[in-house]
Amino acid sequence: MDQIILDRNENQYGPAPACYDVLRHANLEQLSLYSRDFAKGRKSELSQRLADDIGIPEERVLLSYGSEDMLKQVVHCYLHQGERLLLPQQSWWYYKKIAKEVHGNHVEYPLVERGSRFEFDVDDIIHLYRIHKPHVILIASPNNPTGSSMPQADLARLIDTCSSSVIVLDQAYYGFENTDNNHLKDFLTAHPRLVVLRTFSKYYALAGLRIGYTCVGAELTHLIEFSARYLGYNQLTEKIALAALTDKAYYERINGYMREDKAMYIRELNALDGFKAFESDANFMLVRFPVEQKKVLQEGLKQRGVIVKFLDDPGVTDCIRITIGTREQNAQVVTAFQKVAARFPVPAEVAS
Repeated sequence: MDQIILDRNENQYGPAPACYDVLRHANLEQLSLYSRDFAKGRKSELSQRLADDIGIPEERVLLSYGSEDMLKQVVHCYLHQGERLLLPQQSWWYYKKIAKEVHGNHVEYPLVERGSRFEFDVDDIIHLYRIHKPHVILIASPNNPTGSSMPQADLARLIDTCSSSVIVLDQAYYGFENTDNNHLKDFLTAHPRLVVLRTFSKYYALAGLRIGYTCVGAELTHLIEFSARYLGYNQLTEKIALAALTDKAYYERINGYMREDKAMYIRELNALDGFKAFESDANFMLVRFPVEQKKVLQEGLKQRGVIVKFLDDPGVTDCIRITIGTREQNAQVVTAFQKVAARFPVPAEVAS
């Protein structure tokens, strides 16, 4: 039985056909050349394209080995021993690990469950900012594993209020809900200590290439210098990323499938006793399950070849995260949940 691996937030549809065309027609003679375009006075064609799309100078677009690479560089640049990083409680464990690497401390703000979503409480974040005076504030939007996005108005208020901190906006899951870049230039202009992390791994289905980019505010010259790739980046990787940017129709189509299937998960899983699937702006769903049936659920899904992420983070210990797969995979996963849930023992008070 083939496994359906949906615990890594990989885009199961794969990259656009134009990306494969780059590989088929690659000019291998260029492999001996550096990718930096000295003649045109730019770091690379990719960073220039991204800068033009966003409307900022190319020097403030930094390419990296996925957004993970630049996340680590930002923390190592701006967080030092004993200083504080303010970060989400229900989020990626790696944030805390990086803070520990520089012997920094972290303060957590919880995301709040409201109806069918988890939401950021901006007033609470600002309150913690005033108390703890963090050197770095991290906002993951959309957030993993809750799928929550911070509304632009709330983000603008946070940026305006917390001006003494470096604010890191991790947008690894950018694209699944909104591909509008119009706000980004304004945010970077309003807050010169803002860092925006993005990647080609999720929306563009290029996780194996490890290519990401970061947009930085004008004041963060130290980060620009620290992360500089004087001779350029991986030339073939850049060309594949450029090809992905050109095929908007492909990505809009598969994102449409994902949106429909997220609605299907909510409809079908919420019909099961004790389950609650939350709305998500990313390529995954957060689903609460009857925690007393955890072992039965784990074993039942495993027997059916379904691999999902059982969470142990504070606030979501009774939840799983399901990556949105292909339409066929998602239908099989829902069926697996329905069959396993039908085997749950009947509570004693009901049986009597």
